[in-house]
Amino acid sequence: MREKEILEGFITAVHRERYEVCVNNELVFARLKASIYFYENNQDYPTVGDNVYIEFNETGDSLICGTKTRKSKFSRKDPDKGKGEQTIAANFDYVFIMMSLNFDFNIKRLERYITVSWQSGGTPVIILTKADIGENIDEKIAMISEIAIGVDIYSISAATGEGIDALDIYLKADKCIVFLGSSGVGKSTFTNYLLNDEIMKTEGIREDDSKGHHTTTHRQMFVLANGAKIIDTPGMRELGMWVVEDGMEQSFSDLNELTSACKFSNCTHTKEEGCAIKDAIKNGTLSEKRWINYQKILRESNYHATKERFSKMKEKKAMTKRKKKPSRKIDMKDEDY
Repeated sequence: MREKEILEGFITAVHRERYEVCVNNELVFARLKASIYFYENNQDYPTVGDNVYIEFNETGDSLICGTKTRKSKFSRKDPDKGKGEQTIAANFDYVFIMMSLNFDFNIKRLERYITVSWQSGGTPVIILTKADIGENIDEKIAMISEIAIGVDIYSISAATGEGIDALDIYLKADKCIVFLGSSGVGKSTFTNYLLNDEIMKTEGIREDDSKGHHTTTHRQMFVLANGAKIIDTPGMRELGMWVVEDGMEQSFSDLNELTSACKFSNCTHTKEEGCAIKDAIKNGTLSEKRWINYQKILRESNYHATKERFSKMKEKKAMTKRKKKPSRKIDMKDEDY
């Protein structure tokens, strides 16, 4: 029997159990090889942006037989299963956190996106969309600057082209960018503008609450004319946090400095004298809302970190038990076949 041809490629789209893979500049369809992903279970389930190995099939779907090591990934709590981690995108350089300048503007949600973006291994960049219809833009940028430490902020309009040229420093041939944001912030419109084509379906916002329709239904990668790659994701109004310990360090670096300045190392930031957090809230240098949001995100992250540790311990014990269990030899008679 002729050996199956193993090729390398990268995933450009995910459709439930079927994948689009770019191999030698051509798109092929593929599914996961069950023996590797479902039985051996020693490979990361692939997602858009992943570099993979495939068993090429000329007459039907090829088989994905391996996921290469990632340099970055964005993940969240799995919204369908209610537990576990769902990886949304991989191997990107920048995270464009997109938020519209209309009534859907939300600082708390933005803080969560910044945190998971730092955690992902990519560099977050805040893109404020719909600048042509936004109000109080300078005021909103000032609000973001207070909580988005070390993050670049841009206001753009895909309808008029305003501000988009400034993003050329990120959209380079060897770079990949993932778009994150709620439904209706303009990710699809922005994608169409960059591609100079109406590839992504777009819809208007609802007049009653200024919230957008859900237009992107699956994760997909596009390659721009200059070779830059962009990954569009379905809108996520509620971002189920996963473990974001590293992201917390960078996203809330100002709070980390304050907590280290407390008089007592075990300060609970409630009743102690010499609490730097309490003093900062009292003198107005720290927003109480930001402190409350920080505590909420930290609790979520710690909860999932604990669950993940227990899950790994349980899995390790189960594997050890299986290895220790003696195998039974069964004598088979001819009539048993």
